[in-house]
Amino acid sequence: MESASPPRGRMRPRMPICVLRGARRLVHILSRTMPSSPTPVARKRSSSALPAPTPDAQGRQGPHYTVGMDDALAHRFSIELDLASPAPQGQEFWLPVWIPGSYLVREFSRHVLAVEAACAGKPVALRKVAKNRWRAAPCKGPLRLRWTVYAHDASVRTAFLDASRGFFNPSSLLLAVDGQEQAAHTLRILPPAAQPAWTVATTLPGVDVDARGFGLYRADSYDRLIDHPVEVGRLLRLPFRAHGVPHEMVIAHADRLEGQVDTRRLAADLKRICEAEMALFEPQRPRAPFKRYAFLVAPTSNGYGGLEHADSTALICAEADLPHPADGKTRSAGYRQFLGLCSHEYFHAWNVKRIRPQALTPYDLERENMTSLLWLFEGFTSYYDDLILRRAGLLEPQQYLDLLARAINAVQATPGRHVQSLADASFDAWIKFYRPDENTPNVTVSYYALGGLFALALDLTLRMRSKATLDDVMRLLWRRYGRDDAPLRDQGLAEDALPALVREVSGLDLRGFFARHVDGTAELPLQRLLAAIGVRWSHGKADVLTGLGLRLDDAQGWPKVRQVLAGSWSQQAGLSPGDLLLAVNGERTSPEHLKRLHARARMGDLWQVHAMRDARLVQLQAPLPTLPQGPVQLALADKPPARALRWRKAWLGA
Repeated sequence: MESASPPRGRMRPRMPICVLRGARRLVHILSRTMPSSPTPVARKRSSSALPAPTPDAQGRQGPHYTVGMDDALAHRFSIELDLASPAPQGQEFWLPVWIPGSYLVREFSRHVLAVEAACAGKPVALRKVAKNRWRAAPCKGPLRLRWTVYAHDASVRTAFLDASRGFFNPSSLLLAVDGQEQAAHTLRILPPAAQPAWTVATTLPGVDVDARGFGLYRADSYDRLIDHPVEVGRLLRLPFRAHGVPHEMVIAHADRLEGQVDTRRLAADLKRICEAEMALFEPQRPRAPFKRYAFLVAPTSNGYGGLEHADSTALICAEADLPHPADGKTRSAGYRQFLGLCSHEYFHAWNVKRIRPQALTPYDLERENMTSLLWLFEGFTSYYDDLILRRAGLLEPQQYLDLLARAINAVQATPGRHVQSLADASFDAWIKFYRPDENTPNVTVSYYALGGLFALALDLTLRMRSKATLDDVMRLLWRRYGRDDAPLRDQGLAEDALPALVREVSGLDLRGFFARHVDGTAELPLQRLLAAIGVRWSHGKADVLTGLGLRLDDAQGWPKVRQVLAGSWSQQAGLSPGDLLLAVNGERTSPEHLKRLHARARMGDLWQVHAMRDARLVQLQAPLPTLPQGPVQLALADKPPARALRWRKAWLGA
């Protein structure tokens, strides 16, 4: 998942988020002793002298970085790169153009400022040879590069620095050394002189760090280095163990949040989530594929989103969604949403960080990596995030069904589901999903939201037609593609492999099911499947604006058209995004006026619309249609047949 935009639809936009969770989500610290603890273990304080980098397999000393944060008021990180053995013909350096988990070319190099090079203290010519590449003139070494990076993106994708906190993904800060990406890399994080209370949180293995976490860290390769986000500041730490594995949640802004977060409850709830997910993938002996894990959280006024890493996640949440000590046993809707986000990103430690598609094995960080499988890696993760909360006892059955209904309604309110298949939505994520516009809902569908509903339909189908479940499919994927000893881990999952794996687990040939609902745009049979498992499907009261196909913004008290849905009354009337609605049937209009007008109208009534378009008055009209059915509502059936009740208890525990 990724960041707060686009919305996860709860089943996330990594947001962009993170989409998922229906309409709601239209969203990774212990030292070397554990190893490399999130709560920095007191060590011998490092000297400022450059350490000897660890030689790689060819005997070369690998790249060594130093990151400083003394220019926080200008939001600038200062970076040095020391290289003992540059390429004799001239050394190239490059920066990724995207970050794994967020499928959009983001051009991180646009924030790189003032790059300069020196060899033995003397300047070396350096020129830019591509949008994200620099080449230094030949020198015998050692070669040192210096540059700064502007960092004012308060998302989970890049870097942020001000007087209150610092955060960075190394992929947006640290230039890779061309040809030495597989060497051991070291990173020294310097303490900012003006911030004696700041500490460091990261799962990057520490080599020589002080009690605050500043000092020297190490990674086996550049790929490993950039898979460890770093949070710096006044940090609130919540350590816990899940099946014996050290975990920690680290929350920024401890200066204002100390005493305002129920840390005991939050740690206990996270433990239940983590143990439930470990047990899903390793039911015989629940265990994690990492030695420790960290949730790095940046609370904001209303943010939401996350980005997964192999043994950590970076998260943004609304500060009000964190549990307060005064809440008692109550879990607010916002807190449940935050737990769902944590569940989603943690699940990615298995699904996408280790079980990976061939297109991402390995990553090519300088261009798009196209795959038609994001519906599996994001959609299935979106299905499990809330289901895990239910299994962990953190959601009541009805609360889970309410979230599921919101996901269904979010998809059904998207005409683009009839236009774009799940496979195409995945493949086109790089050019469409993270670049939404006014026509997006008419021509695209979220592989988070619809992918999660496909996972639901597949799970219920397996449960009712075989002895297998989607859990068994995920375990097979884990054993074959994800675990350290998985035979096909280095190969990655082929684009067309899943139907055969489902058949291997269940004995069912569901190639037609995949063809209709993954490669095609056929509606999922959710109402029938849920009814067969003892869940009642009904409809609430229709929303007038949704029924009219209008999505509005407020423009100084006037309704402004943001989106016009395909096939709706608004499209038939000729309304366009950007129109300012002035009057309907001669009266000044507003969302409330439209609702009142519709309540008194009859189907076929001709509505006259006056709108302002490009500073000109336009007059439009269209007959009023009947409103479509209202939003889906789900509930447990009172007296389902015995077989349906058995299936429902096995699936939902109710």
